[in-house]
Amino acid sequence: MAEAFRQPEIAPDEAERIYTAGQWQLAWRKFKQNRLALLAGGVLGCLYAMTLFSGFLAPYGVDHRFVGRDFVPPQGIHFFSNEGFHFRPFVYGLKVEFEPESGRKIYVTDPSKRYPIFSWTRGDAHSFLGFKTDHHVFGIDAPDGEGVFLFGTDRQGRDLFSRVFYGARVSLTIGLLGVLISIVLGSVLGVASGYFGGWVDELLQRLIEFLRAFPQIPLWMALSAAIPADIDQLKTYFLITLILSFLGWTSLARQIRGRVLSLRNEDFVRSALLMGASHTRIIFRHLIPAVLGHIIVIGTIAVPQMILAESSLSFLNLGIRPPMTSWGVLLQDGRSLTTLYYYQWLLLPTGFIVVAVLCFNFLGDGLRDAVDPYSG
Repeated sequence: MAEAFRQPEIAPDEAERIYTAGQWQLAWRKFKQNRLALLAGGVLGCLYAMTLFSGFLAPYGVDHRFVGRDFVPPQGIHFFSNEGFHFRPFVYGLKVEFEPESGRKIYVTDPSKRYPIFSWTRGDAHSFLGFKTDHHVFGIDAPDGEGVFLFGTDRQGRDLFSRVFYGARVSLTIGLLGVLISIVLGSVLGVASGYFGGWVDELLQRLIEFLRAFPQIPLWMALSAAIPADIDQLKTYFLITLILSFLGWTSLARQIRGRVLSLRNEDFVRSALLMGASHTRIIFRHLIPAVLGHIIVIGTIAVPQMILAESSLSFLNLGIRPPMTSWGVLLQDGRSLTTLYYYQWLLLPTGFIVVAVLCFNFLGDGLRDAVDPYSG
């Protein structure tokens, strides 16, 4: 019975490496033991690679319209037909029919039309790192009106699969940009508040309390509604990022302040003061590195909040607006009960939001445990 609770033995060489390892080496060793956090990090890496290569992965352009192909349900990829097995996958063509009772247009497969799926095809032009290209990872050679619709199409006949990839560019990067700005503001102001104390601390804490006193969603809506609807979409993107960052730094600043309050009387800070170091050097050379692990963890957990905020604002038509695309914009059709009843595939972007948010949370939990390698 006692053997079941016996700690695993560590080789002498491994024990020596652990004993002499620095804090970041110990943190990395502990993080590697968290398989869920590693898996979440891998999934996030794939999602962000998707944003970089979205033009290649999407078979069509973000605004490519298929005339007469509105609300096409997701198509299946086939290897078997009436003729047997096919080494090259294919999709069937579509025929339009109408429901006798409601008159609603529906689509049925046409077995007489098969369109093989080819790899590395040419299609709509897109940009990659400033270069124009028309290459795509896959596509089909079909007449106008026919296509490969893995996620179906929307009310304007645009391929939802392609739009999800292009929408990831905005939804995922706005989280990183917003958190980066929030980290800079929250870290500097939080450290300054805890280090200086006195009237500086009072002023910053009252400012934080003032900003946090407003209901978050109505405040987001009010600030987003103040953005003119006719300005350039790229400017709208950065303004939304600034708004989310302006409201997101307060929580980090308050937590960093609490950590710095316990560090400002430590020996390394007092030694720096006695050696004549300036306040700026102490803040940026000593205090911020001392709480860097905590900043990274809070930043990782804050990214999904930014993603959800952008998706919520865009869903309410107060954030990113068409023709620019984000996951929140793609969900605008989901506000209709007709969509929920007949065209449920238009809610597929919700799955990508859920996966991204969960992966960031799992990664944040793993980092939180890793930055304290002596616990557990």
